[in-house]
Amino acid sequence: MLPFRTEEEVVMEASATQRATDASTGSETIADLLSLAADRYGDRVAVKVKRDGAWQDATFAEVGAIADEISEGLIDLGVAPGDRVSILSRTRPEWTYADFGIAQIGAVVVPIYQTNSPEECEWVLSDSDAIAVVVENAGELAKVRAVRARLPHLRHVVVIDPDGIDEAEMNDSSAISLAELRARGRARTRARGDRAELEARIAAVKPGDPFTFIYTSGTTGPPKGCVLTHGNYRAMLTMAEHGNSIVEDELTYLYLPLAHSYALLVQLLSFDVGAALAYWSNDPLQIIVELNEVHPTNLPSVPRIFEKIYTLVTGNFPPDEIRQAAQLGVRVRHLQLAGEPVPPDLQAAFARADEELYSKVRAAFGGRVRQAVTGAAPIAKEILEFFFACGVPVFEGYGMTETSTAATFQSLEEHKFGTVGKPFPGVELRVADDGEVLIKGANVFAGYHKRDDASFGAIVDGWLHTGDLGSIDDDGFLTIVGRKKDLIITAGGKNITPANIENDMKRSRWVSQAVMHGDRRPFPVMLITLDAEVVVPWAQQQGLPEDVAALSREPRVLALIQADLDRANERYAQVEQVKRFFVLPHDLAQETGELTPTLKVKRAVVNDKYAAEFDALYAE
Repeated sequence: MLPFRTEEEVVMEASATQRATDASTGSETIADLLSLAADRYGDRVAVKVKRDGAWQDATFAEVGAIADEISEGLIDLGVAPGDRVSILSRTRPEWTYADFGIAQIGAVVVPIYQTNSPEECEWVLSDSDAIAVVVENAGELAKVRAVRARLPHLRHVVVIDPDGIDEAEMNDSSAISLAELRARGRARTRARGDRAELEARIAAVKPGDPFTFIYTSGTTGPPKGCVLTHGNYRAMLTMAEHGNSIVEDELTYLYLPLAHSYALLVQLLSFDVGAALAYWSNDPLQIIVELNEVHPTNLPSVPRIFEKIYTLVTGNFPPDEIRQAAQLGVRVRHLQLAGEPVPPDLQAAFARADEELYSKVRAAFGGRVRQAVTGAAPIAKEILEFFFACGVPVFEGYGMTETSTAATFQSLEEHKFGTVGKPFPGVELRVADDGEVLIKGANVFAGYHKRDDASFGAIVDGWLHTGDLGSIDDDGFLTIVGRKKDLIITAGGKNITPANIENDMKRSRWVSQAVMHGDRRPFPVMLITLDAEVVVPWAQQQGLPEDVAALSREPRVLALIQADLDRANERYAQVEQVKRFFVLPHDLAQETGELTPTLKVKRAVVNDKYAAEFDALYAE
């Protein structure tokens, strides 16, 4: 357990919490957050979205008015406090408007990933007993229509973008457009002459009421609905504001799925402190372009994006040169942070590296990033050090849906690469005898909807059992070793954490995904997928086929992978080294069930789906 806090530390924490409250709306729940933000921040830009090739803005006051119309429209449909309303859409401003509109009337938001199949959508809608769903377009409406007959609770469907949907389809689905819902809301407000009913709904919401059911994407088994209260997320916001995760007048580029708790926290934080959100255009190939159009100060992401950018910007430099540049940059920037003088020779080398490399990396992120935060999966320490050296601090945090997104954080002033940081104020950490990380705090969820699963996510005496293995150092920094269920125990009894060498291999410019296999086997082997954006241009230069499937069998490509695997293996004991590998003719994907929406590998799915290929490696 972390050392007992002194009285002085308790006073300092209380003071910091008060400062965080002063810098935010001071809301008591998520229901009253937006109306307070609209009053406090008014004409300040809250939302940026690219439409018809140009970025358009919406102010806090405008967003507040839109959400109020949605709230009134839902009341007109008969949505009562406690009713569940789903959102099935990609990340876009209307997701945010609907989220606040639902929360304001005391209903419960139930997000669904846009990548979900009709059957997966059915599971969430059925398990949550949702009475209404907000869908993005014709494609998402089709998913709901395919399973509608098996959803007796579902009464209403609202379509954000009804283009391409004929009137018969809308009527058959009992669907109305979001524009019509808002119009009904405006008409209801005019008829009543005030917004007293909505204000009463907002005021009636209490911290202990459920705000959202977030269904964990799940690397095994069907998703479970985490019940997260208004108090859970209000506590999490205050904690994050103490850590200056996002501050007023900043701009965050948001491409993460809002169905995930990480993006949801970013959304709520931005509105609470008066910062702007720039929503991506839903084109992965445009992320770098858009970063350079909006110039964000914050970039929340999952590791895969940072890994891809790292591969792209370092591909033309020898590995030793990149390593030296990272060491130089980290040393100089830490001296600068400490206020210590930088020796002239070091400063000269730093200036050269900045001109040749660091500045180009900053430019790739838009040139203005104050900090980026990575979470949801592990990332290699070397990548974090490299970006820090370049002046783009990427800090690793830790948490889970069950902790209202987060539990630890890092900052420029206090960080340690290779760890996931220190606990937020108000969060306690402990490592059990078997190495499992336990968490206690006001941000810990209220349990699973309709379930009491003691195997994972169990809360015992207030401590959440995370299922993660870790350690806490003398400075209070937490290091995550791996997942309890992901540990590989070889036939010889050796415990191996696969994430370590998998991360090493994902730093290879040729590799997209790397999955170790070897539980109860004589030695570890690995599945590899190719990074098409890198290997195909290389193949063109070599006069090789430009098809990834063909390249997965190409001897020269296999030799490149083997060389990088040999280098990775050098860092591990003999029993931990990967002895053989095979290359898939395609990448892993969400659509085929191999990745979660946050791009985590579903290890059990991969092991089962490619069992024959793994068996063949041992039969050779």
